[in-house]
Amino acid sequence: MNKKKITTIVIGVVVVGAIGWFFFGKTAKHNVMYQTVTVSRSSISNSVTATGTVEPVTQVEVGTQVSGIVNKIYVDYNSEVKKGEIIAELDKTNLLNELASKKSNLENAKTEYEYQLLNYNRMKTLHEKTLVSETDYESAWYNYERAKNSYDISRNDLAKAETNLGYATIYSPIDGVVLSRAVEEGQTVAASFSTPTLFTIANDLTAMQVIADVDEADIGEVKEGLRVSFSVDAFPNDTFEGYVTQVRQQATVTNNVVTYEVVISAHNPDLKLKPGLTANVTIFTLEINNVLTVQSKALRFTPVEPIVGKEDIINDVPGKNKLWTRQGNVFTAHAVEIGISNGILTEIKSGISEGTQVVSDVVIGQMPGQIPIPQNGEQKESSPFMPTPPGGGRR
Repeated sequence: MNKKKITTIVIGVVVVGAIGWFFFGKTAKHNVMYQTVTVSRSSISNSVTATGTVEPVTQVEVGTQVSGIVNKIYVDYNSEVKKGEIIAELDKTNLLNELASKKSNLENAKTEYEYQLLNYNRMKTLHEKTLVSETDYESAWYNYERAKNSYDISRNDLAKAETNLGYATIYSPIDGVVLSRAVEEGQTVAASFSTPTLFTIANDLTAMQVIADVDEADIGEVKEGLRVSFSVDAFPNDTFEGYVTQVRQQATVTNNVVTYEVVISAHNPDLKLKPGLTANVTIFTLEINNVLTVQSKALRFTPVEPIVGKEDIINDVPGKNKLWTRQGNVFTAHAVEIGISNGILTEIKSGISEGTQVVSDVVIGQMPGQIPIPQNGEQKESSPFMPTPPGGGRR
C-alpha cells in the first residue's frame, strides 16, 4: 500500500470520528430541551354543546268545539291578527235550527211547570184543610217536581245551544301571526271525539326560544341564566345570542340516550329565526374574562434529576401548586394560588407576575435535524428539507 493511500484513509477516519463525536458524543451527554409558556391575561371558558329547535315563546293551536262546514276563512298564512278578531266561521244552519228547537222545548217546559205549580199550590191548600187525600196531594207534588226539573233541563239545553252557536264563530285568542292554516272553505270538520286544529298562531316572533336537548352527562353543569350562543343552517355566518331560562326535569329517552330539555330565550328583532329551524347550541357553563392565566400543563411540570440532569440546580419551595422558571441551569419554583380551570387554561390568583416565562414541558433526546415543538405546544407542518430556527423557541 503506497503512502498516499494510507494518508487518505487516516484523514477519512479522523473526519468520521469528529462527526460522530459532534452528533452523538456531545448530545449523549444530556440532550434535553424545555418548552416554555407565558403567564398572561386571558379569558377562561367552558361550554356544553347540544342541538335544538327554534320555537315561538307563545304558540296557540286554534280549534273548534262544534262540527260543521267551514263557511268563511278570513286569514291566511303569515296574517297578523289581534285578540278577539274573527278568523273563521262555520255554517250555522244546523246550529240555528237546534237553537230554535231548544227554545220551543223551553216554552213547553215552562208552560207545564207553571201549570203543575198552580195545581200543587191548590192541592196543598186543600190538603191542609183535609179536603183531599194524601195520595192526591203526593201526586200533585210529584208532578210539580218533574215539571220543575224538566224546565231546568230545557233552560240548560238552550244555554248549550246558544254556546254552540257562538263556537261557530272562531276568534283569535291572542295577538300574533298565523303560522299555519289546516282547513279550506267548504271543508267539514268533526269535533265528536277531539278538537280539530284549524290555525296555529304565534304570539310574537321577535321573541323566540330554543328547546335544546342536553345530554345527561352535561346537564349537571347547565343552570338558569347562563349565556348561550347558537347558529342555524339558514344563516351559517350569523351567531345568535341568548340565555338559559329553564332546565326541565323530565327526561327524554331516545335509542337508550337520555337527554333533558333546556329552554333558551333568544331575541329575534330582524325575524331571521323561523319556527322549526334546527339550532346548534353552545351553552357557556364557565366564563371569566381578563384574569391571569397559564396553560394547565405548566402546573403539571416538575423538574426531577433523572430528566434535567446532574448539572441543573433545583430550588424548590413548599406548596401544592407550583410553576417553574429556568435561568441558565437553575430551576426555581413559585408557589401559586390557582382558581378556576377549563383543563386547558388555569387561573392564577397569586404567586407569580404577568409576563413570566415558565417551563411547561420537556423534550428528551431530540437529535439534530428534528423539528422542535413550538412554545404554544402546537405542532406546525414543516418540510424536513427546510432549515429550523435556532433554539426552536425553548429555553
